[in-house]
Amino acid sequence: MILTLSLVLPLLIGAALGLAGGIFGIGGGIIAIPVMTGLFGMDQKLAQGTALVMMVPNLSISLWRYTQRQPLPKLRTALLVLCSVTATALTAHYASSLASSELRRYFGAFLLWLAIHSLWSLRAGRSRWSFSLPERLIPLVGLVGGTCQGLISIGGGMITPPILVTFFRQTQAMAQGFAIALVMPSSIVALLTFANAGLVDWQTGVLFALGGALTVSYGVRIAHRLPERRLRVAFALMLLATALWMIVHG
Repeated sequence: MILTLSLVLPLLIGAALGLAGGIFGIGGGIIAIPVMTGLFGMDQKLAQGTALVMMVPNLSISLWRYTQRQPLPKLRTALLVLCSVTATALTAHYASSLASSELRRYFGAFLLWLAIHSLWSLRAGRSRWSFSLPERLIPLVGLVGGTCQGLISIGGGMITPPILVTFFRQTQAMAQGFAIALVMPSSIVALLTFANAGLVDWQTGVLFALGGALTVSYGVRIAHRLPERRLRVAFALMLLATALWMIVHG
């Protein structure tokens, strides 16, 4: 019975996280980490490494499904990823000398502002940003997302969509597609790094990944079927919950 529960529970949780990851284009990692620390008793670093085992396949499936439904411009996406990887590489080394708990709280506060701003813009029926930036500048958003990835190992996939929606007038679904492409390379590199350091619980991670693989496509389907306004509200609420968790737990 205990053995069955230890196998079924991660599969069910992985399925729920895969669904959420598909809807929001985040791979489910930001939700998986507190689940692993709280429910499975992992320390923070082991939880991060194990979450990446689930994130990499979830992100791969999500990116495939998003591009099937709404193809991303290849050159712009490639430049976005290049900017992101460069920023991640430059800031990751610098981040090693900083207090990660403080960085997480600051980032949480910024996410809180983004969530409130997004909800207020929807309530008002318009954004205070009265003009849109040219789409050729979208790759520069990779610098912002990559910097977040480098400093605190998470966040690039969450901060990119609000920026693209607010300042570049992209649809929420298109913005989430760009975000997945941005996060994919750094997630693969991070998984290899954590695995090399022995900071991965492979059994739990693989079970989470299998559960997520079963549902992530349904999440992407839901994201494209939801009306734009509802998807933006749902994403903003997810940002709000994430921000509060980061501020409280650091």
